[in-house]
Amino acid sequence: MAAANVTEVKEDVLNESFVEKLRREVGGTLRRAFKKVIGLFDAREGLIFIDRTLHVVRQAFVRLHETGHAFMRWQRDLYAVVEDSEYEIDSELADQFDREANVFASEVMFQLNGFSEEAEGYEFGLRAPISLSKTYGSSIYSAIRRYVTHNWRACTVIVLDMPEFVEGDGFRANVRRTCSSPDFARMFGEMELPEFITPDHKLGHLVPVGGKRMTGRRSINLPDRNGDKQKCFAEAFTQSHQVFILIHAIKTLAPSIIIRPAA
Repeated sequence: MAAANVTEVKEDVLNESFVEKLRREVGGTLRRAFKKVIGLFDAREGLIFIDRTLHVVRQAFVRLHETGHAFMRWQRDLYAVVEDSEYEIDSELADQFDREANVFASEVMFQLNGFSEEAEGYEFGLRAPISLSKTYGSSIYSAIRRYVTHNWRACTVIVLDMPEFVEGDGFRANVRRTCSSPDFARMFGEMELPEFITPDHKLGHLVPVGGKRMTGRRSINLPDRNGDKQKCFAEAFTQSHQVFILIHAIKTLAPSIIIRPAA
């Protein structure tokens, strides 16, 4: 924030009347949020405002997102005031302007390759990003996403809504999104998943229910792009907001070691 020459206003002033007042002041030089404003950057004064009702971990990411608007000069010069809502900060919905700020926030939060390099000191699995999320001050979701998308292994994480118990089906857990490593995408392509997971789905036995927070490593088979079955391991974790199912191909669990013959 010092490098971006911005200051955070610590007072809880980011309410509807305050935002409307700024909108009237700046007129057309405003980038307006789609929904309720949770973060705001005032380029005129170099000030950042954050919704104090957000969880402290969420505030950390919003703080860095707003700092990104300030640090990237081509963004800072575009608007007098930039508003952000959950829509703009959502990695799946944001346009290029906000994706740049999201990438900036993620790279700073995870210290470029620092997170991934430190994760290599752990046994591969969900416990690594869950533990490191505390060190790097991120949400568990952000840490797991970073762990998977920047991993050299063929792995993916399926994010589900919390299971809702339905009479007859046992439960249903809506599929929210998937994030994959480059090697997983090359090997398997995009996974075909239903709108929701039930107990009779091949991943249903992995969803933690009955107060469980984790499901230990289980073996499953997935068809690759060629239709060949690849043996994989899968495990799951929930922190009471969402369910994460981590899957990785066993053949890429350990790096290949090539020993060249002596000349």
